[in-house]
Amino acid sequence: MPITRINGIDLYFESHGEGPPIVFAHGRGGNHLSWWRQLPFFSQRFRCITFDHRGFGSSIDRPGGPGQDAFVDDLRGLLDHLGIERTHLVAQSMGGRTCLGFALAEAERVDRLVLADTTCGVSDPALLAAIAEAGAPPTDLIERVLGPTFRHTEPQLSFLYRQIEGLNRIGNPPPTLVANGPKAGELATLAAPTLLIVGTEDTIAKPSVVTLFASMLPRAQVAVIEDCGHSAYFEKPAVFNRLVSDFLEGM
Repeated sequence: MPITRINGIDLYFESHGEGPPIVFAHGRGGNHLSWWRQLPFFSQRFRCITFDHRGFGSSIDRPGGPGQDAFVDDLRGLLDHLGIERTHLVAQSMGGRTCLGFALAEAERVDRLVLADTTCGVSDPALLAAIAEAGAPPTDLIERVLGPTFRHTEPQLSFLYRQIEGLNRIGNPPPTLVANGPKAGELATLAAPTLLIVGTEDTIAKPSVVTLFASMLPRAQVAVIEDCGHSAYFEKPAVFNRLVSDFLEGM
């Protein structure tokens, strides 16, 4: 098993393909398996790194550990272990906190940044107000992360999503989440060109909120995917892969 000791825990990771590196950072409902529709596509041209955040999948966090507070340091440690000096980052939902945090702290190590279905825990008052105005998402996991169109047309894949998420509860304590993220002043320092992807049916990071978030970033563009919920990479993989590929290769 590809496991390395990072910041006091055994961190699980995988590497597929050769070429310029991309790191894929999963959301709270996923783990390294989430990217099964991306790896066969991107590994033909890139070295694709997937990993389990601590407290998810096979990266077992210690009881009372730092949880999400350590995500950026864990990513830094993984890249150092792999000898990767500079990389693209592709983040989904919670993974956006990891990748945005890393891109702000380690600007010289990030080529391009993709933030899908996320506001990255940004705690700027204007963004928090917009999130509150947009309303709370459903409490059921699948209703939160998958849009109604996908749930209706793809019941088997909706079941698969729940099964992948269930692996996070084997041996892991509930993750400790960070309450406060960066504000607009910090976001203005982001150097990496950034693509934000959002689905029209996303109930967690709604398109209007993501558009406001993008306006706080100096080099950002937004792509909206129709009939898609909070998991664009899973619900519309062909569209997601094309958007990301065009963005990364449009350098």
